[in-house]
Amino acid sequence: MNNLQKSLAKVQAASRKFVMVEEKIVNEVMIQLAELLEKNVSKILKENAKDLAKMGKNDPMYDRVLLNEKRVKAMAASVNEIAGYYSPVDVELEHRVLANGLDLRKISVPFGVVGVIFEARPNVVIDIFALCFKSKNACVLKGGSQSEKSNEVLVKLILEAIRDVAGDRRGQKRGENGFMKDLVLLLKNDRKLLAEFMKQDKYVDVIIPRGGHGLINFVRENSMIPVIETGAGVVHTYFDEFGDLDKGREIVFNAKVSRPSVCNALDTLIIHKSRLVDLPAICQPMEEKKVEIFADKGSYKILAGYYSKNLLHKATGKIFGMEYLSLKMAIKTVASFDEALDHIANFGSKHSESIITENRERAEKFLKVVDAACVYVNASTRFTDGGEFGLGAEVGISTQKLHARGPMGIKELTSYKWLVRGTGQVRN
Repeated sequence: MNNLQKSLAKVQAASRKFVMVEEKIVNEVMIQLAELLEKNVSKILKENAKDLAKMGKNDPMYDRVLLNEKRVKAMAASVNEIAGYYSPVDVELEHRVLANGLDLRKISVPFGVVGVIFEARPNVVIDIFALCFKSKNACVLKGGSQSEKSNEVLVKLILEAIRDVAGDRRGQKRGENGFMKDLVLLLKNDRKLLAEFMKQDKYVDVIIPRGGHGLINFVRENSMIPVIETGAGVVHTYFDEFGDLDKGREIVFNAKVSRPSVCNALDTLIIHKSRLVDLPAICQPMEEKKVEIFADKGSYKILAGYYSKNLLHKATGKIFGMEYLSLKMAIKTVASFDEALDHIANFGSKHSESIITENRERAEKFLKVVDAACVYVNASTRFTDGGEFGLGAEVGISTQKLHARGPMGIKELTSYKWLVRGTGQVRN
């Protein structure tokens, strides 16, 4: 057994004991963590500054790595919110008594050990821990080198919170809850270690990658552990021929500009050819934010002379199907509603898609036909988020169809098992 396996074996052993810990202790740890985050803002930002110093401010990853007082306090508020939720564990999902008297109960249970591999955003450390802890899972975290120092200080605060409540900081003896320090493990930034980690299906129950296509494909192709895919978002908004201009302008602006570096931000605006006349009005607010536009032939012709020459480009190459994660956007002109649906089906990543229309029939068909985790009518795709959906935070946004889809909260970190009670029954 190598060092990684020894570490994972301790995490797995802790996860088995964790199911017996009282909910009160779970909540106390989380509340303590929230307090520590609030008290250590300056310490967190000092370490975060070391990560930021390694990249340029124009790097799309910069905003993802960036922490400030507001973001740290939002992390603390999220932990407090999750602590206040009902536990998703030991919930009875089904109950039946068979003709032979066997009593069957289907109950929710934790996965056990959840591995999360992510790229830049250090808040993922707190989100994942809080969601896993509340659902009585252990977690193994592997962050990117961009946020290495930030990740380390946040894990130290997590361990401090666990020691404060379940350890010996308050004159307590470690006793039966001393194992809880092993419920979270941060792996070092070592690619060889990552490759070895993905083979450890004996100790880890599921891996969830959070990041772009490259990371997700790498994990899916190399992991021996079951994978739940999350993160990559090629997001479209379709401005229908029956769309309201005022609504549409605000929705498109918000979806593209409010936080362009995240996966639910708009990548391609699809517009019906009959509404090209409204395109300058739709795009004008984005020009002030210096959004670069890659326009197809029809939309480029309309925007030329209205949109800044430095920001307007002709669409060439693989413009469609790109996840930009920056102040860049493509525009696709379509001749029909069905053509818009086909474009989304061909270029989308099954993440988030939206239609702007006042036609009820079109709206309902869009909701039914579009194959994505989150499908919107007359609303910004930026709402695809665990916090916005009332989950407190999210493990990620699942773009697959098995087990979970869309923002994953504490309920999505559970499986189930059947409890069967008998009185001596044997099968004929």
